Order: sequence, then structure tokens, then C-alpha cells
Amino acid sequence: MRAGIWFIGARGSVATTSVIGALALRAGLADPVGCVTAHPALDVSALPGFDDLVFGGHDVTTVPVAKKAEQLAAAGVVPARLVQALEQDLDAVEANLRPAPAAATQAEDAALIAADIRAFAARHGLDRVVVVNVSSTEATPPPHPAHSGLAALAAALSGPDKVLPPSSLYAYAAFGAGCAYVDFTPSTGARLPALAELAAERGLPYAGHDGKTGETLLKSVLAPMFAMRNLSVRSWSGINLLGGGDGASLTDPRANAAKTASKQRVLHETLGYAPDGDTRIDYVADIGDFKTAWDLITFDGFLGTGMCLQFTWQGCDSALAAPLVLDLARITAAAHEAGHTGPLESLSYFFKDPLGDVDHALHSQWEALRAYLAGLGTGPDGAR
Repeated sequence: MRAGIWFIGARGSVATTSVIGALALRAGLADPVGCVTAHPALDVSALPGFDDLVFGGHDVTTVPVAKKAEQLAAAGVVPARLVQALEQDLDAVEANLRPAPAAATQAEDAALIAADIRAFAARHGLDRVVVVNVSSTEATPPPHPAHSGLAALAAALSGPDKVLPPSSLYAYAAFGAGCAYVDFTPSTGARLPALAELAAERGLPYAGHDGKTGETLLKSVLAPMFAMRNLSVRSWSGINLLGGGDGASLTDPRANAAKTASKQRVLHETLGYAPDGDTRIDYVADIGDFKTAWDLITFDGFLGTGMCLQFTWQGCDSALAAPLVLDLARITAAAHEAGHTGPLESLSYFFKDPLGDVDHALHSQWEALRAYLAGLGTGPDGAR
């Protein structure tokens, strides 16, 4: 299967790191460290290989992807030797990038987005295209009557109002173009009844939301530990320091609120109650694409003895996210090829705020993912 990955936010750090990583893996210049689909316990026989991937996308910025790659190398996010070795390949990706449209109505914008994606698929002879949102976090939009049904939404998009936030407009355009959709951000994306209706009508799968790369990954491991040991968690507070474009976008209090809500959900879902405390995200421009999270957990043990656990997580956001983005795009392309439709709940392993009523404990999510991939690797007659 020849598959395209169409990025929303294609010139950003996560998309660029994903492209560099895939090209490096294709050329044998890197090992698949961090790629979940490289785990020997998983059956990935149905997934497109790195040789089968083609990249394109939209962005509001105009910085060439090769220039962005140089910036990431200078910041220590990716090796400079890879950027130099992949210069021609990055130029080929640049030829597939398009500016975000700005037409008079959102209906016209959606039509232009869909046309760009269809042209990309036709130009490269692609069997499937997965649209992946890795753009900056949006504020949660206010409810709108048009969000509840597809007919009302289609009519409203032809008017002068901005009915959909950008992430949802791209989901609408992706489904209109016959493509699967993955939201790696906490933005609204396809989480509207009208878009679920459109995906069902077109027979398309989608996945999300908010890639689980750092602090929340640890929460999904540690919270089940407390629950299984019958220890009472009294409080769980976290402070996150983040630079880069995503950190800058989170200086908007509304976007920050959407992000922190996504990060806290795992505790209530896993423990069965919400302990005291909150998660805070602060922007520190100087640390760029790197991030630091510090958490303090207080809990009661036997006879009410008070104790605490602290941890510090320091990592590079793009280097943590990029392999997961590639995993998700490849799995979702295979799901589409297999005829799966609707929300891909079995991909909850990858997300802070996954779609559906799913278990938030990482070990349970791992088993669901393993079983799902095994099913993708089995044909309709049970043969492999």
C-alpha cells in the first residue's frame, strides 16, 4: 500500500521531525527508537512501510521545510548530519506543501483543502492518505447549533461566520476528500456530532486526541499502580515548562485550559476519583523544543501514614512525538485499507484524551493495541 501523510502544521517542529525521521529510516540512516510499531511483540504486517510513505501538507507559515530542519538541528532536536544527508528529499517534500487557504467562506476553504489533498494523492499514485493535525493547540470553541448535524453544518459553512475551528475544518475537508484523520493535538478536530456523521457516511476512520508523550504517559503508568496497591492518592499536582511554538500558543488562557483538561483526565478515569491538585503549563521561550515536567503526588498508606512521590521528566517534545505520529499515520492508513470506520478506540495507547469509553491504564491500552494490530494483519478469511 502506498500511503500519503498530509500534515496540518506541515512546517512545524513535530511535522518536520516526523519527516526527517521517516526519511532517515527509509535510507537506513537511523534506527526506529521510539517507534511503537517497531516493537517485536506487535504484528505490523498490514502497515505501509517507510518506503511507501509520501509527505505533504498545509501551513500558515512559509519557512521552507529544509530551513526548519536546519533550525531543529541547531537546537539539538535532530542530528545535523541527517539534515545534510536528506537535503534533496526535504526539497521533494517542500514541493508538496501548500499554504493554508483563506477564502470568503469556510465551505470554500474546505473545498480548496480537499482539492489540494486529492491532487497530492493523484500526483503520487497513493492508495490512501491520512490527514494528521500537528498544528498549535486551539481554544475549545463555543457550542454551535450547526455542530449537531451534517446538513446544518454544510449550510452554515456557506455563510460568513467561522462555524468550525481550524482543526475541525480540516477534519471536514479530510473526510470530504475521502481521507482518514488523526488529531495529535487536544483541539476539537473530529469531536463533533456532525463530523462523526460525515465520517460514518463516507466510511472513514479517525483517531485522537492529544499525543501522550511525557508527563501524562507517566501518569497512565503510575496511577494504575496506586489503584492496584489500594493506596489513596490525596493530591497530584504538576508544573510543566515548555518552549517552542506549542508553548507560545499555550500562553492563550483558553488554549492552555484545553491542554490542561486533557492532561488531567487520566487521573479521574484510572483512580476512579479526582485527587486534589492541578496541572500548570508555563511558557519558557529559552528552552525551545524541550520541556520539563515536575509532579508531586501525596498519598496515604496503611494506618493513614502520609507519603509522597516526586518525579521530573525532561525531554524533547518533537523527538518524543514524531515516532508516534508516524505510528498513528501508518496504523490509520491500514485501518482505512481494511475497511474500518469511525473512531479508532484501540489506538488509545497513543493519546492523553482518547476517543470513546476506554481504559486509561497504559498496560490495558497496550493489550488493546496489540490485539488490534494482530487483527489488521489477518485477512477476512483468517489468513495472513
